[in-house]
Amino acid sequence: MKVCFPVRDTSELDSPVYGHFGSAPAFVLVDTETEALTVLPNVDQHHAHGMCNPVAALAGQTVDAVVVGGIGGGALMKLNMAGITVYKSTGGTIAENLAFLTAGRLPQFQPGQVCGGHTGEGGICAH
Repeated sequence: MKVCFPVRDTSELDSPVYGHFGSAPAFVLVDTETEALTVLPNVDQHHAHGMCNPVAALAGQTVDAVVVGGIGGGALMKLNMAGITVYKSTGGTIAENLAFLTAGRLPQFQPGQVCGGHTGEGGICAH
């Protein structure tokens, strides 16, 4: 399985998982079968809130799952429509979240758990 982890820095498995999918500076992709890592810049990082194109942000890479601290409703819907399952991070590193994922201990994001905007933008985040 290929898993995408949005990150601020790319310290490989020691990278903390980022709090928002769309504004993450980069992604670390982990192939759980081969243990191969791929680092990608987020090519859709600078977009208006709610206008994230998550599939384009992955620059053509195919992934099976995303693990992230928070995500907007539109991005969640677009990823799910592309067959990508989105899981809620435990807040730790990629390695910690990968262990929880493979043990079946990460919850899937549901529509009611998404980011609804940020305090300065008149909204709230549900994470």
